[in-house]
Amino acid sequence: MKIYTKTGDDGTTGLQSGPRVSKTDSRIKAYGIVDEINSILGIALTFELKEDIKKILTRIQNELFVLGSDLSNPDLEHKENRIEVKMIENLEQDIDKLEENLPPLTNFILPGGNQAASQIHFARTVTRRAEIQTVELSENQKINKLCITYLNRLSDLLFVIGRTINKQNNVSDVIWSSGKDTL
Repeated sequence: MKIYTKTGDDGTTGLQSGPRVSKTDSRIKAYGIVDEINSILGIALTFELKEDIKKILTRIQNELFVLGSDLSNPDLEHKENRIEVKMIENLEQDIDKLEENLPPLTNFILPGGNQAASQIHFARTVTRRAEIQTVELSENQKINKLCITYLNRLSDLLFVIGRTINKQNNVSDVIWSSGKDTL
């Protein structure tokens, strides 16, 4: 099978349920950003990470394929490859487990730390963009609403993973400064 089909040369792409839409359609933008998150996580996985973090990130990469599939199929009667409540519950359990080993937040922190944590913070910000695009999509087209919840929870988990990676590498959170003390 060839990688190129030439069917998108006119600026359209096919959805899972068959219809062709513009490549600027909100649905295409939403699952395109989800694909971007998956690629960013792939980069993060090239760094030296603890096994528990690798396992979570690899599971998330697989779930992001499900999310992309879900968003690419406007036929909600089709139940295969949809985000499910259990996936969201798994994200919440991961958050709770990782937060047990982190100091409580008392201030905003700056994204960063070591390279792996910085990459995870980057994935978190792109996840927020995907969430915004998916909400916009839901305002105009029918979607599985769990997609929005999944993205919201995923960004929370990625924040906690970034902090966890830094802690595992003895890198402190950098507290946000309003700038008043630097004037």
